[in-house]
Amino acid sequence: MQTQRPDETQGGCLMRSMLFVPGDRPERFDKAAASGADAVILDLEDAVTADRRGTARVEVARYLGAAARSVPLWVRINPADSPDALADLTAVIAARPDGILLPKPASVDDLWRVDHWLEALEAAQGFAPGAVALLPIVTEKARAVLGLATWGRLPARVAGLTWGAEDLAADIGAQANRTTDGAYEPPFLLARSLCLLAAGAAGVPAYDTIDIDFRDLAAIERRSREAKRLGFSGQIAIHPAQIAAIHAAYTPSAEEIRWAERVLEAFRAAPERGAVSLDGRMLDRPHLRQAEQILAAQGAPRRA
Repeated sequence: MQTQRPDETQGGCLMRSMLFVPGDRPERFDKAAASGADAVILDLEDAVTADRRGTARVEVARYLGAAARSVPLWVRINPADSPDALADLTAVIAARPDGILLPKPASVDDLWRVDHWLEALEAAQGFAPGAVALLPIVTEKARAVLGLATWGRLPARVAGLTWGAEDLAADIGAQANRTTDGAYEPPFLLARSLCLLAAGAAGVPAYDTIDIDFRDLAAIERRSREAKRLGFSGQIAIHPAQIAAIHAAYTPSAEEIRWAERVLEAFRAAPERGAVSLDGRMLDRPHLRQAEQILAAQGAPRRA
């Protein structure tokens, strides 16, 4: 699944948070943009009823085309196999969203279908190919989960992978996706792990799914820290109250940043070596990659 692609970051650093806002609630758009989230997702899918979808497209397009953006603005369209998906894209593309969140792909073919649509729409608007990024939610169908290992090459515009537990629960008939203490049940741990591994194989960031709890901020931060430790680069949020806890978890600490800088300095001082010694430990290229990822997560330039 490895593929070469442009810088997958938005605004020079990885997105720690992406905040959903319903596409038919324009009075909330500015509040979402001012929430502190690293990106905002204007939703045309689950948060909007079918009879409100036309109104939502108009409101989202109007907002995208308004004044200069303070944060990247993404749009979640409807699934590629629905009659709404192409209508969603056609309605908003002229206002140039920063990216498209694609729900419920059944296979990699759905990613390529949307990629082809975007290529044609970009050309019609005079945009550069790949100007609009793509982030698929890759585990909302059981079929997609089972097929992730066979997805192969991804479109170059894919800026990361994320996963979903709520729709997957509905697809397999599960009554819940977490245990009473908040841990994911085994089928959802599998889906989460496969998303993380697929992102690693493709060379793109993995973003953790929503946490439906927005009152227990300590629990949100704890779970987000666990996700970061596993390898996730950020998380999708459903409420502005979650942003501070998510950022606290995903923002590298001063100690982590200093370690990463020292690792890069050690490798820069010995460019001919594949391994270096630091604080009594032998570090090799995987540690260099970890250091680069830490610095990328806080927007620092790579120096080695």
